[in-house]
Amino acid sequence: MQGRATAIFRGERQIEVDGKNRISYDRLLIAVGARALPLTVPGAHLEGVLKLDHMGDARQILQASRRAKHAAVVGGGITALELAEGLLSQRVKTTYLLRGDRYWSSVLDEQESLIVEERLREQGVELIRRAELLEAFGRRGRVEGIRLLDGRALRCDLLAYAIGIQPRVELARDAGLAVDKGILVNECLQTNDPDIFAAGDAAQAYDPLTGRSIIDSLWNPAREQGRVAGLNMAGKKTAYLKSVPFNVTRLAGLTTTIIGAIGRGGRDEDLVGIARGDSETFRSLPDAILAQSGFDVNHLRLMIGRKTLLGALVMGDQTLSMPLQKMIADEADITPIRSRLLARDTRIADVVAEFWKEWSKTPAAA
Repeated sequence: MQGRATAIFRGERQIEVDGKNRISYDRLLIAVGARALPLTVPGAHLEGVLKLDHMGDARQILQASRRAKHAAVVGGGITALELAEGLLSQRVKTTYLLRGDRYWSSVLDEQESLIVEERLREQGVELIRRAELLEAFGRRGRVEGIRLLDGRALRCDLLAYAIGIQPRVELARDAGLAVDKGILVNECLQTNDPDIFAAGDAAQAYDPLTGRSIIDSLWNPAREQGRVAGLNMAGKKTAYLKSVPFNVTRLAGLTTTIIGAIGRGGRDEDLVGIARGDSETFRSLPDAILAQSGFDVNHLRLMIGRKTLLGALVMGDQTLSMPLQKMIADEADITPIRSRLLARDTRIADVVAEFWKEWSKTPAAA
């Protein structure tokens, strides 16, 4: 059936489609996803002010870039960075506005942000820090520039933005289901109505890594949530066990893998973060993912708990990514190497490589 669900009538176990027809259900899954947050400053309605949310938006931005001379990009995460790089690849002069002091400060440390920013500059992107957008302005309905909160003005004929997502909770909220930022669900992905489930970007599920209910807007968790919700809806009680986050992306052309609790919000009270830079040599390891080498930057950061690794960030050579994912997911006891990892001037990649070589042979790694 084609149509848009416009209401849920829980008492009758029915949903309304397109405001008129109704269909009945025994179990209902809400997987309505999320939408891009809109830009709410004055001038956001002007032609040439574009968001990146779906394929239609991408086509619109690509078309606009063919006639644009100067683009400004707003947003603090991966999508905004890809916008800046994409516009630059279309030979559009590009200025990237960072609201804070550095790029993606909620995930990257100062050195990692600096690596990304320097690579962007080398590519030709102009960076402006502490740039909070006040308004967009233009003539005849088309954007011609932007003004910042501190009074600075910048000419641009294309303003592209990616400032986050907003789960679609309206349908659930109007039906009286419990919502926060997303639709609240238990370990079986049930809402407060036992016959209604939620999964994907719209669902807010418990995360044992942080001890909070979170929205996990990545492909793999959404797919797993759909599987678990389906099993529970079919009568097979199954708990959703959130796997260790494993996200591979490219930041300014540099392959970057983020594993586990690497940003803010880890639970371990004795959490210690250490980082080592490109003076290290990564070793070849068995069972590693395709080793990506030849980068001009290699960087490794570990988040170390009392007995286990809680997270890792790998920039450049990816030889250690899969071993680290395995050790973090299986909660490998790193007590034998913890002091070495924390020692000054330690080649932590070498220490991890040696440990993996031995630990991977043990029953704990099976």
